[in-house]
Amino acid sequence: MTNILTGFVNRITAEQLQVLSVRMLTQGTLCAKWDLTADVRRLQHSVSKSFTSMAVGLAIEEGKLTLDTRLGEFLRAPSSPYMENDSPLHPYQLTLRDLLRMSSGHDVPPLRAEERAYLTEKDWVKYYLSQPLDRPAGEQFTYSSGDTFMISALVQAAVGESVQSYLTPRLFEPLGIQDVSWETSPLGITLGCAGLKISTEELGRFGQLLLQNGTWEGQQLVPAHWIQQASAKQIENKGSVDWSLGYGYQFWRCLHGAYRADGAHGQFCIILPDYEAVIAINSEEDRMQDILDAVWREILPLL
Repeated sequence: MTNILTGFVNRITAEQLQVLSVRMLTQGTLCAKWDLTADVRRLQHSVSKSFTSMAVGLAIEEGKLTLDTRLGEFLRAPSSPYMENDSPLHPYQLTLRDLLRMSSGHDVPPLRAEERAYLTEKDWVKYYLSQPLDRPAGEQFTYSSGDTFMISALVQAAVGESVQSYLTPRLFEPLGIQDVSWETSPLGITLGCAGLKISTEELGRFGQLLLQNGTWEGQQLVPAHWIQQASAKQIENKGSVDWSLGYGYQFWRCLHGAYRADGAHGQFCIILPDYEAVIAINSEEDRMQDILDAVWREILPLL
C-alpha cells in the first residue's frame, strides 16, 4: 500500500523532514499509508480549528446561531472603562463571521498560545472581551487562535454544552473516533483553537467526510452547504505560497484547487476535490511548506 508514497518518503528522508505518519485515501478507500513510528493519537494543534468549524455549521443548521450573531448576544462581561458596549471597536460587536474568517480587528490577537500559558485570568472569555479592537472588524485577516476560542465559547453558550460534547454524537462517534481528548480552558470551555488529540487514520476519516461534503455511510453528518462555505475563500490573506491563497471558515486554501486543515509542526488534512483524494499527515516539523511541496511534487502527479 506504500508504492504511491515512495517518492514522498524518499524526499522527506533526503530533506530530513520529520514526518511521522501519512494516510492517503482516494475515492473513499485507504490506498496508501506510511508510518515512521506507530500511528498513535497526537496533538493536532490548529487542525482543531477545523473541527470547531463543524460545530458552527451544525449549530447554524439547528437554528442556534447565524453568521451574523454577535458575541454580545450570548457572552457578556463587565464593560471596559475606555469603550462603550455599542462602539464598533468593542468585541461585543464581533460577529461569528468575523471570528470564523479571523478578521476580528486585533493587531496582536488575544489568547495566543504563549499568552495562554501564563495568563492569570481564568475566565478567558472575560479576558478576550476586555481587549479593544485596533480597527473595525472584517477589514483584514490576522491569524488568531483567540478568535477560535471565542467561537467555541459562543457555540457552547448557544447550544448548552461544550463543543467536544456537542460533536461527540454528531461527528466523532459516527466517524468511529471514540473517547476524544480535547483540552479546555480553566473554566471548562473546549479550547477549540488547539488541543485535540487524534491519530492520522482518524484525521483521514475526517478528511473523507469533508471530501464527501459531510456525508458518512449514507448519513448527512454536517450540512453540505456548510462544508462548501467553510472550505471556500472567504477573505484574502498574506503569506507565502500555500499560506497566501485565501482563508475560509477555519480552513486554508491551497494550490491545485485543494484546501486543508493544518496545525503547527506539520499536522495536515489536505482535501483534493479535483482528484477525489485526501492526504492526512502528522509531523514534528516546522518546515511546513516543504512538506506540502513534497506532496505536490511527489504524490499529486500519481493521482
